[in-house]
Amino acid sequence: MSDFWIILTGALVASACGFLGCFLILRRMAMLGDAISHAILPGIVIAFLLSGSRASLPMLLGAAAFGLITTFMIQSLSQNGVQADAAISVTFTALFSIGVILVSIFTRQVDLDLDCVLYGEIAYVPWDTLEIFGVDLGPRAVWGVSGAFLISFILITLFYKQFKICSFDPAMAAAIGIPVTLFHYLLMGMVSVTTVASFESVGAILVVAMLIVPAATAYLLTDRLSIMLMLSVVVGILSSIGGYLSARQLDVSIAGCMTVMAAILFALAFLFSPKHGVITRWWIRRQLRIQLFEKNNSV
Repeated sequence: MSDFWIILTGALVASACGFLGCFLILRRMAMLGDAISHAILPGIVIAFLLSGSRASLPMLLGAAAFGLITTFMIQSLSQNGVQADAAISVTFTALFSIGVILVSIFTRQVDLDLDCVLYGEIAYVPWDTLEIFGVDLGPRAVWGVSGAFLISFILITLFYKQFKICSFDPAMAAAIGIPVTLFHYLLMGMVSVTTVASFESVGAILVVAMLIVPAATAYLLTDRLSIMLMLSVVVGILSSIGGYLSARQLDVSIAGCMTVMAAILFALAFLFSPKHGVITRWWIRRQLRIQLFEKNNSV
């Protein structure tokens, strides 16, 4: 049964992250997930200091708040002349450093270190369960990530046209009356909540990888956003299943194998994509040269 929960958690994380990652890829904000996963450290520490416990809810709220603060700071810097990649780097390094200092000062005698708050272990997911009135409802991570994915799915389904236009052509969206800034922060809020809901259980590396790699793979396979969203979920699920089976065979890190499997699927798409694949384009050019050569000889 533990195998099922681990695969399900990995698949949910991959689906939730890959679904939102499509919009990050289109907006050229691929490293935002990495920034959020590090910049929320001060929020976790402050939540611990205020609540006096390591309960999940206070830390989730604190982390989510700093996730939104991170996106606000990045957007503000970008709108005032700082390049987007520089804004992301400056923001997350500054906030992460503040979090490291807070951990060093206030939590020396408490089990709240960087490994604890930043890097989870997906193998432990089946034993961290949610109980209500003595009823075991399954792993907390499954419920948390499922909730984040459901919220993202509902919002993007309701406002699909607005998110699509804002991602492809923000100037046009503003011209036809779509509140671009509102939908930007709505998307960034979903990314923050999904990242926070995922990283404590499965690890920051897996979350960052699943935000980008499945979406990038889907981007190579189609030019339609709706299909790209579905393919990113499929690629994420395949990465989760294949990565877990590989980890069991090799007796190595589960999150690491899931990330490697996602990278392998990306490499296959990069090489063999019907339209953008390197080998596919080479083969098409080769066939055209052969046809041209045969045509010239026949004349």
